[in-house]
Amino acid sequence: MQSLELQNDTLIDIATFLTRRWSGKENVTVEFSKIKQSETRLKEKRILLMPNENYYGDDFQKYRQFRTSIWYESMRLKYCEKILSNDHAFGFILNAIETRRIELLGIKTWKGMVEELIFNYTNMWLSRSNLGSVFGKARVVEAFYQYFLFDDIKGEIQPNQFNKVSKAVELAKHILNEAMEQEHDTAWIESRIPEILKILDLDALISIPLSVPLKGPGLAITPNDFAKAMKQVTKSRKDDFSKFDSKNVLEGKTVLDEFKIIKTENKKNEKKGLSTKSIGIQIPDQSNVDETIIYDQDLINNLKAKFKEWKTGWKEYHFFVGDEFDNESYLEGYDRPFVTDIKKSINTRIVILLDHSSSIADQQVDYKKATLALCEVLAFLKIKFSVYAFNTTERQVMCWLVKPDNLKWNNSCAKRLAQIPANGGTPLAEVYDKLYPILNSKKPDIFLTLSDGEPSDAFAARSMVKSFKSIGIRMVAIGVGRDTRNATIIATNLKYLGFERTLGVSRLRDIPNKVLNVLSDR
Repeated sequence: MQSLELQNDTLIDIATFLTRRWSGKENVTVEFSKIKQSETRLKEKRILLMPNENYYGDDFQKYRQFRTSIWYESMRLKYCEKILSNDHAFGFILNAIETRRIELLGIKTWKGMVEELIFNYTNMWLSRSNLGSVFGKARVVEAFYQYFLFDDIKGEIQPNQFNKVSKAVELAKHILNEAMEQEHDTAWIESRIPEILKILDLDALISIPLSVPLKGPGLAITPNDFAKAMKQVTKSRKDDFSKFDSKNVLEGKTVLDEFKIIKTENKKNEKKGLSTKSIGIQIPDQSNVDETIIYDQDLINNLKAKFKEWKTGWKEYHFFVGDEFDNESYLEGYDRPFVTDIKKSINTRIVILLDHSSSIADQQVDYKKATLALCEVLAFLKIKFSVYAFNTTERQVMCWLVKPDNLKWNNSCAKRLAQIPANGGTPLAEVYDKLYPILNSKKPDIFLTLSDGEPSDAFAARSMVKSFKSIGIRMVAIGVGRDTRNATIIATNLKYLGFERTLGVSRLRDIPNKVLNVLSDR
């Protein structure tokens, strides 16, 4: 785990949202690939995307290509039964046909993608290899790919080879049409691939060198080149795509507003940043984490409903006299039948520290579910908060930044929380020492620690608690126990460390309520 770039963090957040929306699969994870090729791993429900910077063009053009690649991989996840490697002729040809099939299926639902697909196809055509630079049997495969997708080839090929390619493409299109009409799936198309290989006179296992779809950011493309290429693409794909506006394709009006919003947010985030200047504070950076396993939507919704009056800032209170008479309360015998609305505002700034020692390992998923629900509600109530966690990694005490106070709670924060393992002891004093410079500059109102055990060095921990209190921070701790008795004991022990308020909780789902009640008492 290392520090991460905020830009990539933002892009993964967007990609995860779009992938789950487009594919209809909520637990899919997205990360960046280390090679110049996007990839979908069906069994793992995992998508690897080519990094945004590997596309060419300006920032907007790169984003459009990146976004379209997300759509294609989402459609593979939704419609493909299997995805073979492109390293061999069999898989390469199957995947080429499947690309067309999932594309045609996808645009039935996502008609707004047509202009972006044309833009993407134009870039693909411009960046495909010239056949003169491809040697051996791989040249025939590349020619098949180009002729199948674009109805044209770049460069020259021997007449007898072109004859084979044209016949193979004709069969491939027939297979595709039958698959669409009869609603055949990947397995049926796979059974027809040997026929295509036979026409091309190719061995199924012949190696195909990586045909990089993009030549890199240095590729120079003039507006005139692009216009000519787009004309070629629209001519070859006119039967597949509905009517579109060529000007919109060039200008990208469909996603321009979306990009402007992202760019604005990115500038804000660059100023705020995810800083790891303090020694020992690290940022979990894995993006291939399924954060959905720690989402308890029922708990989140219940908490939001319970504390929704905080959202408006007003809450009803019953009194002996008041602004409004409550008939139901009176009929039910309540001695305070009058209702008065009182303004309730929570301006408290809170820092939350999560104990991820090994003692919580067997229930860490439920622990994280409760923590995530708390964060969702705090964000819902627009309360300013930050979240840290600590554990031991490779025998070193680590303090992890889950959410800084100046960035919004989002999927990336949830991913950071999900990937922190429960490991090691409870070196509370060392963790406090790492956090002290940050909290001394930020000066939050409350520093809340959630722990399920006694600190390794109680004397040093007590000294650090005193230091935080001396700079005006209210120190609160919640002891997490296996049962009521155990939780009470842990809370009592924490009280001896000098915390101004300690609470015990034996049911993890009660953690959010406890924290929110602490905030309401201020």
